[in-house]
Amino acid sequence: MSKRGWILFLSLGLLWGMPYLLIRIAVQEIDPLIVAGMRTLIGSLLLLPVALHRGALRPAFRQWKWLLAFTLIEITVPWVMLGHAETRLNSSTAGLLIAIVPLFAALIVTKLGHERLEPRRMFGLGLGFAGVALLVGLDIHFTDLLAVAATIVVALCYAIGPIIIDRKLSDVPAIGVITASLMLATVIYVPFAPFLWPGQFSAPAAWSVLGLGVLCTATAFLVFFALIAEVGPARATVITYVNPAVAIALGALVLHEPLTVGMAIGFPLVIAGSFLGTMRVRSAPAVAPVTES
Repeated sequence: MSKRGWILFLSLGLLWGMPYLLIRIAVQEIDPLIVAGMRTLIGSLLLLPVALHRGALRPAFRQWKWLLAFTLIEITVPWVMLGHAETRLNSSTAGLLIAIVPLFAALIVTKLGHERLEPRRMFGLGLGFAGVALLVGLDIHFTDLLAVAATIVVALCYAIGPIIIDRKLSDVPAIGVITASLMLATVIYVPFAPFLWPGQFSAPAAWSVLGLGVLCTATAFLVFFALIAEVGPARATVITYVNPAVAIALGALVLHEPLTVGMAIGFPLVIAGSFLGTMRVRSAPAVAPVTES
């Protein structure tokens, strides 16, 4: 990659490794739905001028049915579920669980008949899911299993969302899809806001929400699109393997979360499994997963 490509790659790894930390801080005082709603509001307001300048919104809203499906699966449902999960789980644990997105994506596209599940890929999928099983078995308390299940559902949603874009919205500018989706998600969240708005919250919680909207949503998507333009969608997908490492490091450094035996064993297995499980045959088209959180 070029120097610009490396800068974009490392920047995106940080931007999409940060949400788990910021969500963990915010949901301690603010309801997860409000956190998600403020994130989509801030992100949509910042991206709107770019989308309007490029004339990308009208094509997105023309495909409103698939746009709504993408919004619900990629943003509305998973962002609230992840917030609720992080009221129980450490940010580093959530980040590692989300790392199974490529494994789910590989299973889905294989089921759809778009790719073949070769022995090497089957071994990778088994290795990755074994890493998650070890993480859960060694680190997670029984009372937190519901939060683990919610995070795995989030990972499944993140795997389905990009497939909708690739199969149904590929002729729509990506900036239009993302901006319109953030706008729709905000509209969906608004009716619940008056009932869940906190009476008060601290500065760290407020700054975390602002960081989620400005850095991890608006800025991250702009960097993501620039990275794809610079290095192509196939190389851009490698960012998937960087995000959980950043999440684990930030959780340990900022929140003093423990580096556990489950992480030490599970993390390399999940990453190695994701790499092997998503290796495509040369003739297969590449799908760039949007693995933000």
